[in-house]
Amino acid sequence: MSALKHILAATDLSAPARHAAERAAMLATQCGAGLSVVHVAQRAPMERLQQLVTAGSLPADLDQRLLGSARQRLEQLSDLLKQRHGVQAELKTAVGDLLPTLQAEADAHQCGLVVLGNRGDSVLRHLVLGSTAERLLASATRPMLIVRQTPRTPYRTVLVPVDFSSASLRAIHLAHAIAPTARLCLLHAFDLPFEGSLRYAGISEDEIRRYIDAARAQAEQQMQALATSAGLAVHEAQTLVLYGDPTVRILQQEQDLDADLIVMGKHSDNVLERLFVGSVTRRVLGDAQGDVLVSV
Repeated sequence: MSALKHILAATDLSAPARHAAERAAMLATQCGAGLSVVHVAQRAPMERLQQLVTAGSLPADLDQRLLGSARQRLEQLSDLLKQRHGVQAELKTAVGDLLPTLQAEADAHQCGLVVLGNRGDSVLRHLVLGSTAERLLASATRPMLIVRQTPRTPYRTVLVPVDFSSASLRAIHLAHAIAPTARLCLLHAFDLPFEGSLRYAGISEDEIRRYIDAARAQAEQQMQALATSAGLAVHEAQTLVLYGDPTVRILQQEQDLDADLIVMGKHSDNVLERLFVGSVTRRVLGDAQGDVLVSV
């Protein structure tokens, strides 16, 4: 991945979204990238408000008043980012549908990264819950960083789950671009296809264990080949090959390694694996404690 040249932070002006803007500013300073901070006022809440009040009782210029108030708060946030991180952000407020507006802004600036908040009435509530998450993962063309933690330092430990596809290589390169000084751990978690059916068919536990050992040995060879392809020296990354449910193993290693960032590919190159890996990505997005970066 080439160096980041522009970062887009989306904010609803809540405290969690402010953390995302601060992480975006920290990364912009670290990478020498430009920064845009965007607030999108969505039409649906305004339409619901109009349905609840007496006809004509709302000021005709209410949209502009709300945008003006949001602009003031956005400027206060910009001042904070400049004071703490030394970066001058380009600001924009807009009224419209959230995802198309964010995608249009990211395209306009050729952003290498989109940064989103997590809790409360934040952008992530619209992105990860329900059908919108499916649309986002299906249509995303730029890496997305979901910020859960208050940013205090550059990322220190980055966990990169891999499946040996080209998506894994892109995720490793992205991890290096976002956290060049961090400790890097590559994790491949695997299970044995049709394991339950093998037992049902009377295959012995010893034989199943041999299948698992063979799968692990193959994965370890692929892991070394991936690290070499990524240009990683032996001392630059820890590698782990673990048997078990991928989502469970990823979340366990996040805790065991005290990782403050997980970098995951959006999907693999195989059509069938794409569905599986996508489901793992969504589950990790929902359950991880730290920040999650989704590569594309």
